[in-house]
Amino acid sequence: MNVRLAAPKAVYIHIPFCTNKCFYCDFNSFVLQGQPVDAYLDALEREMERTVAVVPPEEVKTIFVGGGTPTVLTPPQMEKFLRMVGQYFPLNHPELEFSMEANPGTTDKDKLTVMRAGGVNRLSFGVQSFDNGLLERIGRIHNTDDVYRSIENAKDVGFDNISIDLMFGLPKQTVDIMNSTLDAALKLDLQHYSIYSLKVEENTLFHTLFNKNQLPLPDEDEELDMYELIMRRLKEAGYEQYEISNFARPGRKSMHNITYWLNHPYYGLGAGAHGYVRGMRHVNIKGVQPYINAAMEGLPILEKNEVSEKEAMEDFMMVGLRLLSGVRSVDFEAQFGVKLHDVFGSKLDKLVAQELLIQREDGVYCLTDRGLLLGNEVFGEFLE
Repeated sequence: MNVRLAAPKAVYIHIPFCTNKCFYCDFNSFVLQGQPVDAYLDALEREMERTVAVVPPEEVKTIFVGGGTPTVLTPPQMEKFLRMVGQYFPLNHPELEFSMEANPGTTDKDKLTVMRAGGVNRLSFGVQSFDNGLLERIGRIHNTDDVYRSIENAKDVGFDNISIDLMFGLPKQTVDIMNSTLDAALKLDLQHYSIYSLKVEENTLFHTLFNKNQLPLPDEDEELDMYELIMRRLKEAGYEQYEISNFARPGRKSMHNITYWLNHPYYGLGAGAHGYVRGMRHVNIKGVQPYINAAMEGLPILEKNEVSEKEAMEDFMMVGLRLLSGVRSVDFEAQFGVKLHDVFGSKLDKLVAQELLIQREDGVYCLTDRGLLLGNEVFGEFLE
């Protein structure tokens, strides 16, 4: 069966609650205080039940719990949530990757122990910076001491696959500040680092400040210097850059995110979650109470669209080229039944001529060093 039409082997579950809203965040998240968390978990269980009744999972290889901050759940709530996941999705794959996002300061040993017992084997901490002043300027409520304590707690209870998120291009951030953050991050000797540039999104405090010319961002050259520094430092430390923003020790890539980059299907559960199942993309109702109300009555889907063959081909190229291993002609042909060059030959030839892509002898197209820096120009070529 075409991989896009098979039952997904990846599951994304959204927990939309946070201790506070960061200044740059446009995710579907809500401040925890006063929220009906237990009712949300009940609704999430109903969605799981109905989802697997329609498309039963045959094999699950990755689960990713994102947010929000899933680790704001109390230990009893976390135990309930993980018991639900195990009830509706098989957790018996020998190489199952079960990831959960966490915020430093929200993971004591009791909660981490519950998470380990419930099957979670990978943590992704939203650290963003090791500069306390910068953390305060972007609206984070943790400090570097919280980071060290949280990671130490995680290691103490047995987690050996830990990732942290960092950001660059932040207000008043300099190359020197970024370098110091990398010093601190690499001393932790973790398995994985995700390092993203700031994007000023609508409906955020930063967007309001940007429009008022009150957001002192680094210029493009300085931001580029930061990115090149990041790539050099991580490579020197022995990490493989396997995607534009992601670096890993051998065998420690984020297999769940690779699902997205290979354009493979995945279940999407929870308020505002996106899913891609049997050739259909859907997004769920976003608000907490509206989601609860809808999920108790049926599937809480806001929009659902069939992905055309043309759209699927474009998606395949745009997300696949984010991987430094590139896109393989044989994979394209296996998924769509036509040759890659027959569909996108002129675009590929143009990008190769511009030295943004390189064509290898084995029929693989991947970003050049220049293409890595100008990725959006490359991906845009495949949109019509």
